[in-house]
Amino acid sequence: MKTTRLLDLTVVMVLLFYVGLSPPLVSGDPGRRVSMTLVQGAAALGAFCLDGSLPAYHLDRGFGAGSDNWILQFEGGGWCNDIASCRDRSKTHRGSTRFMTKTAVFTGILSNNASLNPDFYNWNKVRLRYCDGASFAGDTQFGNGTSMLYFRGQRIWNAIILDLLPKGLAKADKALLTGCSAGGLSTFLHCDNFTSYLPKTADVKCMSDAGFFLDAIDVASNRTMRSLYTQLVSLQGVQKNLDPNCTRAFYPEPSLCFFPQYALRFIKTPMFILNSAYDVFQFHHGLAPPSADPTGRWNRCKLNVTACNPHQLDALQGFRTDMLGALMNFFRNSTRGGMFINSCFDHCQSALQETWLSPTSPRIRNKTIAKTVGDWYFGRGEDVKEIDCPYPCDKTCHNLIPASTTYSLAPNAPDHKSLGTGSQIYLNDLIS
Repeated sequence: MKTTRLLDLTVVMVLLFYVGLSPPLVSGDPGRRVSMTLVQGAAALGAFCLDGSLPAYHLDRGFGAGSDNWILQFEGGGWCNDIASCRDRSKTHRGSTRFMTKTAVFTGILSNNASLNPDFYNWNKVRLRYCDGASFAGDTQFGNGTSMLYFRGQRIWNAIILDLLPKGLAKADKALLTGCSAGGLSTFLHCDNFTSYLPKTADVKCMSDAGFFLDAIDVASNRTMRSLYTQLVSLQGVQKNLDPNCTRAFYPEPSLCFFPQYALRFIKTPMFILNSAYDVFQFHHGLAPPSADPTGRWNRCKLNVTACNPHQLDALQGFRTDMLGALMNFFRNSTRGGMFINSCFDHCQSALQETWLSPTSPRIRNKTIAKTVGDWYFGRGEDVKEIDCPYPCDKTCHNLIPASTTYSLAPNAPDHKSLGTGSQIYLNDLIS
């Protein structure tokens, strides 16, 4: 089975399987819907989704003291790395605005409620819709005489920015570029370029959520993610849009610069890294992809971590060790960076209210994600690099596992939680 088809089904095994098992943890409106804006000027720039449709975003205007501040959030949703998978993708909401919902839910870091998002609630907030399959980084096309596929993610990024500049982005006082999953990876790829568009006086920073994809060796001793990214970079013409300092350093394998762990040291703009050390997407598709487990020995472990045998638990702890190792230089030497690396079986935590900020949201040393990110952005204190203890010590997690097995993870800890129905549906909308 092709890796890309597994990657396109990001949440099939985890996020959708357990929809409806527990109630939302935050009462009231789970999030408001913001209308889509098509980028009418994109065609003149050759900026098209895979199928040739116009790209889009959702803009929620800031107000009061936040009127000149901006958050841009890249949508996630996997990748495509060959013609067949990209053609299939072009017929879905991940490759065409024709199939997208015309409104998007804004919650978590995009909430306009001061009690739920105290540091960013009144900022201008933009969600960039994902329709290119290469983390907004490709620039080529494919035609066979009867049909065309547009690999124009880089042009889509440029077109959206150019559309937003006259709407107030050009005079931004503060700005934060963020994204989840494949959108979190986009944040690494476009962070410095984002800074270049904004006033030199602007306070510009970037935050990747669940985008620190490792160049991992899987359980069959293969580099599944490296193979995927190598094919993707070649197919979609990504190399010319990667950081040239990075590609020179990693010659003759420039596609390695698609991995955040290799690109990170070349990024000049302050960066915050939010990630689970046991990220469920990477667990299922990087560490133990079906291609590396043809007999399904990992299936039960994937669906319920308490079913993992000692060898499998060792592999999961090894994955955490590898992630922390890849981050160690950043942890020790970045004077302007921040991080929140928790030990939850989760994927994307800033866009959901339950995990971003709620009475029961995940914590490290009693600090929420929202508090840690806000302290980092606004320079409130020096301790903005949080690393959790290894599984199973953290009892504040919202694990993407069945509610029926939640308590078996920590039988004496009733605060060990799973995500609610509304949040599961929204997370699926965000990254699947």
